[in-house]
Amino acid sequence: MATTAHCAYCFEILAADLEDREPLEYRKVQELWSQHHSLNELKAEEEDGQDPELQDGDDLVEDSEMDGIEEPDVDEESEEEEEPPPSKPSKLRLPSISRLQTTSPSSGSSSSTPSSLSTTSSRAALGDASKSSSNTSFFSFRSRRSQQPSPAARPKEEEHPLFVTWNTISPRGHKSLRGCIGTFDAQELSNGLKSYALTAAFDDTRFPPINTSELPTLSTSITLLTNFEPASHALDWDLGSHGIRISFQSNGKRYGATYLPDVAVEQGWNKEETIVSLMRKAGWNGRKDSWREVKGLGVVRYQGSKASLGWAEWKGWRDWVETLGR
Repeated sequence: MATTAHCAYCFEILAADLEDREPLEYRKVQELWSQHHSLNELKAEEEDGQDPELQDGDDLVEDSEMDGIEEPDVDEESEEEEEPPPSKPSKLRLPSISRLQTTSPSSGSSSSTPSSLSTTSSRAALGDASKSSSNTSFFSFRSRRSQQPSPAARPKEEEHPLFVTWNTISPRGHKSLRGCIGTFDAQELSNGLKSYALTAAFDDTRFPPINTSELPTLSTSITLLTNFEPASHALDWDLGSHGIRISFQSNGKRYGATYLPDVAVEQGWNKEETIVSLMRKAGWNGRKDSWREVKGLGVVRYQGSKASLGWAEWKGWRDWVETLGR
């Protein structure tokens, strides 16, 4: 599933490239993003759980100020002899812790836009220590010293086809596409997100490369593609739920293109309008009412898990990371 931590990694990769510094590693970003999110959650819980009577700044009334109540005298001996009730252990609080796209049939990478728009490693078991046949203390000592834990095996990374989208956000909140490129080939997320964060930022030929001054205006979206299956016909898919990838032949040429799941809904298209737009994006220039006459039109539908993140939230996290000396 796509997460804001994936988006944070893309921001880290892009910012590090533009600032000419080494980026944090993928796993470190995931770890620190989770820690920061947990701290924010704990802070919010503590604020929500604070006694409302104390939130106004009122102090607790001291015993000496309570009229009409006399405290019985207690000597030190009686205090020592009387065992206080065992206190209940306090619970340990664990940290809780647009995309329209054309693709070439010969390439796994694709850019996205309409023609008019620009997601505890376990400790490894101790290895069997070599046993010495000697009974001397010297060899016994060496045997004990040799019992070192083997390195913990890292869990296998998720692999997904993926797309990285960069948008600019105007002061009034208007979103404009700034670059979107992805691949239908499954990628390990650490490599795939790193590669396509930069490719979408610098190599989308519809736009000039993103520069440093634009960073505060950016937002990013990550879409991980899943559940690919052939459609029984061109309209056998659901608006807002499926992305589609088409392929067809016309005049001896092979065409192909794709739209991510959110594209048709964002543009306000119905299914037929989406198919016609996608065919035109692929290069077909026939009449819109004759799209059904195109021979060999194949449609593959798929779903996508999407997450988005804006610059301000990423920058707040990055400033916190810097206080840790990272």
